[in-house]
Amino acid sequence: MPQKEQFQIPQELRHLAEENVERARQLYLNFMDGVEQTMAIWSAPNSGTIPPGFNEVRDRAANFAKENANAAFKLAKDVTQAKDLQELLNLQTRYVQSQMKWYADQTQEFGQLMAKAFINNKHIKPT
Repeated sequence: MPQKEQFQIPQELRHLAEENVERARQLYLNFMDGVEQTMAIWSAPNSGTIPPGFNEVRDRAANFAKENANAAFKLAKDVTQAKDLQELLNLQTRYVQSQMKWYADQTQEFGQLMAKAFINNKHIKPT
């Protein structure tokens, strides 16, 4: 009985995909630089747009976004190096499992930060 031949992803295709992932990552980094500059302007002491205590929430939310994007780019890079369909499926499965836990942890932390910020700003009255 002949052995089943596994589908192999051609090296040229993997290389092209890797280049495209790197280009997308660079565009994302440029975009995030712009977002960070905008957030810095909003959080300037005289801007008055963010009540005290919410800077931590904003900063942590930005970090969550970066962490999640970095994990997605790492998966994309790993996928470009996968040699066959089984490796590709294993990568995707591990990613989804880790992200589900990560999102649950982030949601819990974010909720705690929001609660803390609201409690610390109860005394602020709208103008």
